[in-house]
Amino acid sequence: MYRHKTLPKGVLTINYPNTNLVSIIIPAKNEGISVYNTLKSLYQSKTNICYEVIVVDDHSNDGCCDFIHADEQTTLIQTNGLGAAMARNIGARNAKGDILIFCDAHLFFQDFWIDRLIEPINKQICDAINPGISDVYNRKQIGYGYKWNERLEAKWNTDLTELSPVPLLAGGCLAVTKIAFEQVGGFEHGFKTWGHEDEELSLKLWLFGYSCYVEPDVIIMHVFREDEPPFPLSWEDIDYNFLRMAYLHFNEERLIKCLNFIKHTDSKKIKESVLSGDVLQQRKRYKQIRKYDDDWYMEKFQIPI
Repeated sequence: MYRHKTLPKGVLTINYPNTNLVSIIIPAKNEGISVYNTLKSLYQSKTNICYEVIVVDDHSNDGCCDFIHADEQTTLIQTNGLGAAMARNIGARNAKGDILIFCDAHLFFQDFWIDRLIEPINKQICDAINPGISDVYNRKQIGYGYKWNERLEAKWNTDLTELSPVPLLAGGCLAVTKIAFEQVGGFEHGFKTWGHEDEELSLKLWLFGYSCYVEPDVIIMHVFREDEPPFPLSWEDIDYNFLRMAYLHFNEERLIKCLNFIKHTDSKKIKESVLSGDVLQQRKRYKQIRKYDDDWYMEKFQIPI
């Protein structure tokens, strides 16, 4: 078991046992006191797992990460507004662990959550996994990964009671082997700001032959915001990410449907923007190396599209 102590000036540190390393990656942008609360909860939760913490401050202007002083177990990386997907990728690029756990910067943890969450990975039951994610203000409201409806809108699974495969993992607390993460190329490098990065990664893992599960017996608590996000976000960026995901992985019939699903922006302009980049080259490469196609995926999880 580790020993926890709080140092002057708000610095948090931890001494670890000599076990296999897990890398906990926390992207943050204008999170206020939440970063401190998340790290405090993390360091105070008991575990038998040796872990490092990598905080990626993606150009915050509220000083939310100023209290962090790097040590042997904690790394602070400053990035220049890369967005949610790339901030996570930068964290992974600097990670030393064989298992990566991506965590939002507004979570609270229970004792031994790490140990229990990664157990199915260590037993080679799955390659990536979610805990149950509850609302910190309503702890009976728990989501167990996502599923897509007929319009490819991500909806929480709410009725899982045992370790189960799920079509989509939520990015708020997501563990994945570093090997699988690197083999699929990590979070999508072409995404903007925020939106659909966890869905695209989950889809990609399944198509490449990996598996995504949820462990309902492990619960972490998440602060769900009711107001606007603490950083500029537009529907253009969200729809761009959605359509880029579709072009990367879906057949022509589904592509047409996805264009019709875009309601908040001009779908033609979003399409032009997506096609002006490298998406078609990436699409071709994925088709050559993936194990399954999108028809297999939709049938497996009974997604009606």
